[in-house]
Amino acid sequence: MSILIKGGRVITAADDYVGDVFVEDERISLIGESLDVEADRVIDASGKYVLPGGVDPHTHLDMPFGGTVTIDDVESGQTAAAFGGTTCHVDFVIQPQGATFAAALDDWRSKADGKQVIDMGYHMAVTDLKEGGTLEELASLPEQGVTSYKLFMAYKGALMVDDETLFRTMEVAAETGALVMVHAENGDLIDVLVRQALEAGNTEPRYHALTRPPEAEGEATNRAIQLARVAGAPLYVVHVTCKEAVDPIALAREKGWNVWGETCTQYFFTSMEDIEKPSFEGAKYVFSPPVRDKSNWDVLWNAVRTDALSVVSTDHCAFLWDGQKTMGEDDFSKIPNGGPGLENRLHMIHEFGVRAGRITLNRMVELLATNPAKLFGLYPRKGTIAVGSDADIVVFDPSREHTISASTHHSKTDYNLYEGTTVRGSPAVVLLRGNVLVENDRLVASPGVGQFVARAKFGEELKGGRAVTA
Repeated sequence: MSILIKGGRVITAADDYVGDVFVEDERISLIGESLDVEADRVIDASGKYVLPGGVDPHTHLDMPFGGTVTIDDVESGQTAAAFGGTTCHVDFVIQPQGATFAAALDDWRSKADGKQVIDMGYHMAVTDLKEGGTLEELASLPEQGVTSYKLFMAYKGALMVDDETLFRTMEVAAETGALVMVHAENGDLIDVLVRQALEAGNTEPRYHALTRPPEAEGEATNRAIQLARVAGAPLYVVHVTCKEAVDPIALAREKGWNVWGETCTQYFFTSMEDIEKPSFEGAKYVFSPPVRDKSNWDVLWNAVRTDALSVVSTDHCAFLWDGQKTMGEDDFSKIPNGGPGLENRLHMIHEFGVRAGRITLNRMVELLATNPAKLFGLYPRKGTIAVGSDADIVVFDPSREHTISASTHHSKTDYNLYEGTTVRGSPAVVLLRGNVLVENDRLVASPGVGQFVARAKFGEELKGGRAVTA
C-alpha cells in the first residue's frame, strides 16, 4: 500500500522543514514539496510533526526476575510502545546460568513468535562464561545480528558478573564489532548495605534507594570505562541517574573515548519523595539504579542537552503493584525491580523537554530515535526520515492534550509512574514500514506485523537489511 503524508513539518535530528513524504513497498520513496504522485491513501499532516518512529534500546518484556515474570509480554509491551510512537526496540535476552547463548536466544525469540506489533532486535546479557556460554559462542553472535553484549555489575548472586568476565567480554566485543553495555553499580557494596539494613529491621521500600547510593553507581561507571579502555571496546552505560555517573562519562567523551551513556524517562521525574510514599506505594518506584535526590534532574537535562548522555530509553520492566511488587511487603530486597514507561517516553520528553525549552525538537528526535539507531546498528533503516529508510513514521499532533493514566494506557501493569500528568502533544498516526499501526486511538494492525531486525556491527550501517561499512 502506498501512502502520501502531505504538508507535515518533517523533523529529523538535523532537519526541520514542511514537505510531503511518499511511502511505498515499506520504505520512504520520495520526499519533497507538493509531490505530484498517485497514492492508495493520503494522510493530511498539516499542522502536525512528521517524526521518525522512536527506537527504544532498553526494554525487558516477558522476563523472569526475582521469582516472578514481567507483566508485559511481547504483544502487550509492543502495543504500548506503538501507542507511544516507538516502532522499534531492542530487548534483553538474559542468559540463564548454565545455558548456552544459542539456547537463550532461541527461548527469547520463541516468546515473540506471532506476537510482534513493532520491529525488534536483541541484546545478549552475559551471566555465565564458566558453565554456560563460551567466548567462542559469544563471538559468533554479531554475525547473527545480535551486536551488543550486556553485563550486570550488580544483583550479586543472580545476574552480577565479576571483573574477569566483564573484561573478557569486552575483549571479544573489541574483536567482533559488538557494543558492550553495562548496568553500572557496585554490587558487592550494595550487597553489604542491604544485609545491614535488613539486620537493623529496615524493610520499607525507601531502603532500596538508601542501600544503592550514587557513589556505588559512580564507582562502577568509572571502573567500566577504564576496563573498556584497556580492552579497546566501545562502551555504553545504561540508565544513568546521577552526577556521580554522568561526570566520568562526560570526561571520557571529552577525551574522545568510545563511551556513551543513556538515561531513562523516569529519572527526570521521580525522586526520593516518591519511594518514601506511605502504604507501600513507594514500591512502585523501586527500580535499579534507584530514584535519586531531585538535584539530579537538572544534571540529567544538562547531560542530554550537551551530549554527555546520548540516549533516552525507558528500561520498561513492568510488574503489577498488587500481586508482584507486594512480594516485598515485608522486605524491600524482595520487591521486583523495575517500572513501566514504554508508552510515555515521547509524551514526557516532548512536554518537559521541548515545550519547556530544555531541548530542541531536533535533539528530541536524536535522543529518542537517531542516536539509538546509530549506536545499535539500525541506522539508516531506522531512526530517520530519508529516502530508502523504513517508513517508520509518527504523525504527531503537538496541540493534542493527553492525560497519562493507568486506566487508559496499554501496558498490563496496574499503575503508571506519571499518573494524572497532562501533556500537550501526542501521536495521531503511527506507521511501521508503511503499515498503519495506530490511528484514532486504535490499534489498526494485527500482532505479527512486527519483525526481528538483524542489526549491523558497531560502527557499520544497516541498509536494505544488510550491514554496510560506514
